[in-house]
Amino acid sequence: MMTRTPLVSVVIPVYNGEQYVASCLENMMSQSYENMEIIVVDDGSTDHSAEIARKYPVKLISHERNRGLSAARNTGIDSAQGEYIHFMDVDDGVNRDYYREMVKAAAETGADMACGGMLNEKYRTKTQLFSERRVYTSAKDRLKATYVGKWGYVWRYLFRLDFLRQHAFRFEEGRLIEDMLFSLSAVYCAQKLVVVPNTKYLYYNRENSIMNKRDERHRKKRRSDWIHTKTFRDDFSAKNGIKLPGVNTGRIAYIIRKLSAMICYRGNYFNKL
Repeated sequence: MMTRTPLVSVVIPVYNGEQYVASCLENMMSQSYENMEIIVVDDGSTDHSAEIARKYPVKLISHERNRGLSAARNTGIDSAQGEYIHFMDVDDGVNRDYYREMVKAAAETGADMACGGMLNEKYRTKTQLFSERRVYTSAKDRLKATYVGKWGYVWRYLFRLDFLRQHAFRFEEGRLIEDMLFSLSAVYCAQKLVVVPNTKYLYYNRENSIMNKRDERHRKKRRSDWIHTKTFRDDFSAKNGIKLPGVNTGRIAYIIRKLSAMICYRGNYFNKL
C-alpha cells in the first residue's frame, strides 16, 4: 500500500487552445490525487489561452513564439520538479482517479513507467483498457503489452522523471508524430513497466487538432514526418534486435485484438465512464 504521495508534474502544452484550457484545468483540479504540479506551457499563443490559464493555480511558462508541441514538452521536462511526470494534451481528459491509480501502481511496483488505459474516440480499435495490474520486466513483454510500435501516444504513460533524465530522453523538435520516437525508446529502456486498471485517458477527435488539419502544406508535412517516424522505428528495431508486435511480428494477434476491440467498444463508449 502506498504510504506517501509523490509529487506529479503534469505538462500541458497549449497553442491557441482557448476553447479547451478551462475544461482541461478543471479536470486537473477535480482529480482525487492532490499532490500535483500543473505546468502549462503556452507555446506562443495569440488567443486568450494564457489569460485563462492564469486563473488557475498552475505554473505558466510562455514561449515568445510558436515552437511546436515537442519544444513545449521539452520545456515541461526541464521545468518539472515532480518524482513522476505526465504529458497531457489540452483538448483531452482523464477520469477522476487517473493520477491516484497511476502513481499508486508505479510507486508500489518501483516501475520506471506506468501505462494507463485509453479511450480513442476516432479509432475504437486503438482503445485499450486493463482489467488487472501487471508488471513487465522483459523488453519483449513491455512491447507486446503496450503495442507501442503501433500506438506511440506518449500521454498513455506516467514516467519516473529521473528515468527520463537518466536517459536524456527528449522530443524531437520540428516534427509531427513525435510521440512514437519518444515512447518506443522509453518502453524499450525501462527496467520495469506496470499496466494500470481503472485508468482512462480520453483521446477526443477534434476537427482543429494538429493531426486533423487538412491544408495541403500540413498534409505534406504529416506524410513526410510519418515516413521519418517509420524509418526510425524500423532502424530502432533492427539496431536492437527486437520485433515490434503488430509491425514485424504478431500481426494476426494484432488483427484479432482490433476485431475484439470493435465488439467491446462499439457505440458511444465515452458515455459509459
